[in-house]
Amino acid sequence: MSGGQADTGVLAQLMAQAAREGADLATMRAVAEEAGELSAMRALTRLGLADEAARVDLADLRELLAAWRDAKRSVWKAAAGWCVRLVGALVLTGLAVKLGFGGWLK
Repeated sequence: MSGGQADTGVLAQLMAQAAREGADLATMRAVAEEAGELSAMRALTRLGLADEAARVDLADLRELLAAWRDAKRSVWKAAAGWCVRLVGALVLTGLAVKLGFGGWLK
């Protein structure tokens, strides 16, 4: 079971226990939801991501990361293309020398 599923299972067990002991299930769900939101906001605040500018910053970072990945992919494609051309040139040069066309260079 993943971490999220285990947490959900524990929460469900605690809520069932509270219901058996007389707590209102709707109240327990509201408490759990509020606690989750409060925890998420605390975590975002600690990370410096709680303000409205953080949304724009994250969008910019995602755009920058996508551009970086595109650039990396382009560099690898270009490098592969140059390697293929270099190998082709070497093969043609080898064939030319082997077939006696090397004398033309003199």
